[in-house]
Amino acid sequence: MSLSLFDSKAQAVRAFEPIVQGQVGIYLCGPTVQGAPHVGHLRSALVYDQLRRWLTVRGHNVTLVRNVTDIDDKVLDNAKQTGEQWWALAYRYELEFNRAYSALGIQAPTYEPRATAAIPEMIEIIQRLIDNGYAYVADDGSANVYFSAGKWADYGELTNQRITEMESSDDGEQRGKRESHDFALWKAHKPGEPESAAWNTPFGDGKGKGRPGWHIECSAMSTKYLGTKFDIHGGGLDLRFPHHENELAQSRAAGDEFANYWLHNGLVNVSGQKMSKSLGNSIFASDLLAAGRGIAVRYYLGSAHYRSVLDYHEGVLDEAESAVSRIETFIDRATRRLAGTKFAAEPVAAAQLLSVLPAEFVSAMDDDLAMPAALAALHETVRGGNSSLDAEDLPAAANALVAVHAMTEVLGINPQAWQAAAHSGTTGAAAKDEALETLVVSLIAERDAARAAKDFARSDAIRDQLKAAGIVLEDAADGTHWSVS
Repeated sequence: MSLSLFDSKAQAVRAFEPIVQGQVGIYLCGPTVQGAPHVGHLRSALVYDQLRRWLTVRGHNVTLVRNVTDIDDKVLDNAKQTGEQWWALAYRYELEFNRAYSALGIQAPTYEPRATAAIPEMIEIIQRLIDNGYAYVADDGSANVYFSAGKWADYGELTNQRITEMESSDDGEQRGKRESHDFALWKAHKPGEPESAAWNTPFGDGKGKGRPGWHIECSAMSTKYLGTKFDIHGGGLDLRFPHHENELAQSRAAGDEFANYWLHNGLVNVSGQKMSKSLGNSIFASDLLAAGRGIAVRYYLGSAHYRSVLDYHEGVLDEAESAVSRIETFIDRATRRLAGTKFAAEPVAAAQLLSVLPAEFVSAMDDDLAMPAALAALHETVRGGNSSLDAEDLPAAANALVAVHAMTEVLGINPQAWQAAAHSGTTGAAAKDEALETLVVSLIAERDAARAAKDFARSDAIRDQLKAAGIVLEDAADGTHWSVS
């Protein structure tokens, strides 16, 4: 079975075939850095991190471009309210986004262009659209330029809508628009806006000063880094219309073939309600990451199918932490038991991951990234591995350990990798862990001696002492295992 993905444009699951064998180009609509990241931003970035990792395991060399929209009406408005330079506010929030991505183990994109670095490319596309008859400069002599939606016969092809059924385009009271569905490609500089937020163009009465519309930014950045035809365009479902619809129309009208597949991830609800600023129920990245370990937050955000709605409610991180702890406990237990035996093995190299993954896991990932089924395969392997350890079936336990290592590596939730990343360059943290290991093992040995002497009061006291410190003990046939709760 080969990888299949749900193409939002075709509204069907399609077998994935890259344009160039072994090479995959992905453009992901990144954040508009007007404010702090919330759970929806994290979920979207994580979804495409999972896709990228799986494509890599499948043998593809992936180029992932995730843009930063650093010039926008809201960026300017928010900077005016805080008294900052607009570019300073944008950069401050860009750093906050990147810290949140890093805390979740989301791999850095191949390229992360800012919109302001692609102004010449935007102007070039706009000029092509004017020359092709699909865009016009406002009649009032300003530098406002609009895409003529009604002239492009295929407008609405991404969302399967007729233009008469669509909402009118909201371009922030820009002048000179001929039809309500036309949308801004270039916005003339307005009084009160910073001079630094305007660029010269050949549009209008010769002055042509202004800034880009939102949609043209992504058309320029995607083709600049991936070419005029590329494999996958991704983003949140809320971007499908009008943003992605307009991207597709203007790019095609300019002569570019554009994306071969369109992927959209589902949104996030909070206790069954749509998350929105007006409802005051937004869950920000900082709150989420403060409430649980990064690996548990990643597990939660990546646990549902990417196209489904993900619900956030009280207790979801506790559930994710429990699931991760079960995986960690098995890995620690199996590693200790197999150490020094002929069944001890080094982690599988990245190039060999596919060869040791369970068939059920591979099938799930190939089926439009069916994450619930993939996680079910992971936990079933953990259960089987624990049973093998209980039965002293070391070959089976070793196979389970290798498979669990491989699956967690693919999903970005390998506990040992997270521990290594946390301790990288931090000898103090490593020393603390070694001290903790020594202390806990010493107490477990004391507890074993107390149990052998039938001093159950002392044995229970040690268990309670460790439990109070967040250490959970698990008694098994091969000894007592511990983990941090």
